[in-house]
Amino acid sequence: MSHDPNCVFCKIAQGEIPAKKLYEDERVFAIADIHPLAPVHLLVIPREHVPTLLELPDQSFDLIGHVFKVMRKLAVDQGVAEQGFRLVHNVNDWGGQKVFHMHFHLLAGKKYH
Repeated sequence: MSHDPNCVFCKIAQGEIPAKKLYEDERVFAIADIHPLAPVHLLVIPREHVPTLLELPDQSFDLIGHVFKVMRKLAVDQGVAEQGFRLVHNVNDWGGQKVFHMHFHLLAGKKYH
């Protein structure tokens, strides 16, 4: 499994930076966003360092299905599934990506138009 020693998400995955994990398994973990854009703003982060979706190897695309399964579980666990929620994935600078370790946002608790 690859890690970048300068990546904040890799440091969280390795336990070098403390974070309250709302979910974790051998492939991903979930934390609350420290700069939330909604009342519920969670991040689902693969443990392996992949900078963007563009670098995800073809043979690893099953990870995306796993991420969505975890996001569904989190939405139910957080009590926002029935009202609805938004899933966001940003790619590169113009796509709004700030941390170059692939991650996915679950936003809920307010109505989106």
